Amino acid sequence: MTMSKAPITAAFAMAISNADPRQDSAAMEAARIAIIDFLACAIAGANDRTTDILAKAVGVDLPGNAILIGRAAKTDPLTAAVINGYSGHVLDYDDVHSSVRGHPTTVILPALLAFAADESVRADALIASYIVGLEAMARLGLSLGSRHYENGFHATATLGPIGVAAAISHLTRATAEKTAIALGLAATQASGLRLQFGFDAKPYHAGMAARSGLLAARLAAAGFSGAPDFLDNPTGFYSAYGFGASRPELASENWGTPWQIASRGLTLKAYPCCTASHPVASLGIELHREGLVADQVEAVTFTYPPGADAALVVTKPENGIEARFSPEYVFAAALLDGALRLDHFDERPVEDRIMALALKASRRHDNTAPRMSSDPSTRFVLLDVALKDGTKIHRRFDGLPSLTDPEQKFKNATSGSSAFADIPELVRSMESEADLAHLLSLLNQTSL
Repeated sequence: MTMSKAPITAAFAMAISNADPRQDSAAMEAARIAIIDFLACAIAGANDRTTDILAKAVGVDLPGNAILIGRAAKTDPLTAAVINGYSGHVLDYDDVHSSVRGHPTTVILPALLAFAADESVRADALIASYIVGLEAMARLGLSLGSRHYENGFHATATLGPIGVAAAISHLTRATAEKTAIALGLAATQASGLRLQFGFDAKPYHAGMAARSGLLAARLAAAGFSGAPDFLDNPTGFYSAYGFGASRPELASENWGTPWQIASRGLTLKAYPCCTASHPVASLGIELHREGLVADQVEAVTFTYPPGADAALVVTKPENGIEARFSPEYVFAAALLDGALRLDHFDERPVEDRIMALALKASRRHDNTAPRMSSDPSTRFVLLDVALKDGTKIHRRFDGLPSLTDPEQKFKNATSGSSAFADIPELVRSMESEADLAHLLSLLNQTSL
């Protein structure tokens, strides 16, 4: 099939191939900030017990030049992409994008860093290709519509391979025809279900997406064949994953004007838990600062627009991993402690003092409100707290809280280690091959 018979895929591939984000200073600056945030998450995540399990299971001892973030070890690029993608997402502290309805950086950047192990790559070119990969992932998320996520797919895992294939194809200056093949090979590996939220398999989605996208791009570059019409084919991506809600024109319409990384933008997480729980986290911290104590509380009610709590699949968590997906727990911990820390969401059983308050919380939906979509204006949470003295507290949070500067987050995540201290400044200014090589050497140290 020629590209002329696949106009949607052709336009998408052409946009990827022709893109040059380096001309947009706002997009490049946003990307540098996002990279610092991701590296904080990945360095901290390298210490997680389950990261070790994954590393051993996939064969971390394979020979290669690709670095493992937060570890003084190297392996082959495909294995590095899996492990670094996992470590970036294992703490659920990494960025999200509303158009993706998932986590783009922890998929795209590990693949780009793995690719750079065996190639001569400028730092600014890698950053530009990250922006392109994110744009592809976000545009595809927009064009798929909301039913993809609501019907059970984890968009990080399903859109991630395609975003990676776009990023690598752009970095290697692949033709639009080769790019279309790479995208199709990535799309046929798209998988990942939201039923895995609260389990080790959830962050594995990020790693497997990074690996799948990198492999797809490598296969296409080597001459491996695949369908060149993954968006146009009657049995293609939209028909399989869109559930009738797709708007294919959004895939490439007004591409990069402005770039998705700068317009809708990334949400850099202030709390190490599911993004959908962040509004109640902020409200809980706010009430703590105002002096509200748990003993005063009779009942708590969260009101969401339809679909807004789809990711919040846990109401009564048994451990901190499950608690990442429980707004009841998140609000209770925030109100009690006035902050949310990594140790609120580790593998230990949840504390009785937190659950005693969490069990007083319930959810409802405002079915008169617009269904939550990729439009941030459709996201809100209403909080109603009934106190034992009959007093009622009513608060509303629109959108999502977000960090603007991850510098302190980076220091906290790396425990202020001098081994990693120069990374944020380097990322903010890096341009050359030598700069990227220096970054890789700094990352290739143990985080213990």
